[in-house]
Parts: sequence; structure tokens; C-alpha cells
Amino acid sequence: MPEADVPTKMLPLWQKGWYRFARRLESPNFGPRPKDVQPDLIVIHSISLPPGDFGTGQVQRLFTNQLDWEEHDYFRSIRGLKVSAHFFIARDGQLWQFVSCNDRAWHAGESSYCGKSNCNDYSVGVELEGLEGLIFEQAQYETLSSLAAALLQAYPTSQVAGHEHISPGRKQDPGAGFDWQRLRHSLGLSAASFPVHVDDRVPD
Repeated sequence: MPEADVPTKMLPLWQKGWYRFARRLESPNFGPRPKDVQPDLIVIHSISLPPGDFGTGQVQRLFTNQLDWEEHDYFRSIRGLKVSAHFFIARDGQLWQFVSCNDRAWHAGESSYCGKSNCNDYSVGVELEGLEGLIFEQAQYETLSSLAAALLQAYPTSQVAGHEHISPGRKQDPGAGFDWQRLRHSLGLSAASFPVHVDDRVPD
């Protein structure tokens, strides 16, 4: 039976690291994971381009090396940057995927967590459309929870952290507006799966 004729409920949730419920837009910015390494960490980021502007499509262009550096002053300040994340969740909850979870995306930079350096090697990067310190939308939490649950089932993932936790002092995202307690409870994970004190950072 051709795949187009297969009932949706019969299609696999993952195909070679690609998530069925994400809109696929492949990035050239990726590489292989080290031999025998599977992701055991989910890293949550926030991003918007230009900073504070939502729904522009510029994040997708950045991750696919199609950003027009001359279009905005901020873009000129990051000229030539080549980065990616596995996933991007827009303000309305729409989910995009740029890199297979079987591969290494370029989202963490200089980083370490739980005594292990080079987080890109063993993590999945999830970008939320937003700005450090601001709150995120209900639709984004719903999509993130579903995605994280699927990752927990498909990979030996045991930890969830923010970019601020793996690159302290260098990065501050997703920031104080992110509700860690909400995510933790939606996934039914213990506090041991999250950075210390994240439950103290619950938005008003």
C-alpha cells in the first residue's frame, strides 16, 4: 500500500529520526553524532528574529542559511552565522523540524551538563519562538509536552534543561518566563530530570 494511502494512525511516529507531527524543513547545518551516542538530553531554547518579532519566518531562514543579512541591523550583527536546532515551536504551536534526531544539530555551542561537555553530541535542541524573560503561549507548551513525551519514548532521554543551564553566563534562554514546573508535571518526571531549583522559577 503506498504511504499516501496508509491511515494516519498506522504511520510510525518516527522515521529515521524525523517526527511525524512536525513540518519538515531540512537544514544543511548538522553532522553525525559520535559513534554509539544517542540523545539523552532535551535542551530548550528561545529565539525570535528580529528579537521580539514573531511570525516573521526569519528563524526558518536562519536555520536553512537563507537569511538576508542586509534586511535588518540585527541580521548584520550575526552575518554568516550557521546554526540549527532539531525543532522550532512557533507561538501558535506549529512544530517545525530541521534536523533528524539521529543527527547532531548545531544549537548548544560551548556547553556542558552533568559533567559532560559538548551537549550537541548527545542532545535534542528545541527552540521556542519567544524572547528571554517573556512568557510563552499555551499552544507552545502543549506542543512541547507532546514532543518531549515522544522523545522520551523513542530515545534514552532522561534529562531536560535550558540553554541557560548548559551554557551558564553565556546564555539566558529560555529565561524566567518559562514555566518549568508546568512542563515537568505534564511529563510526569521527577525533579531529578531537571536542573536544580527550576521549580522556583514559575511565572506570575
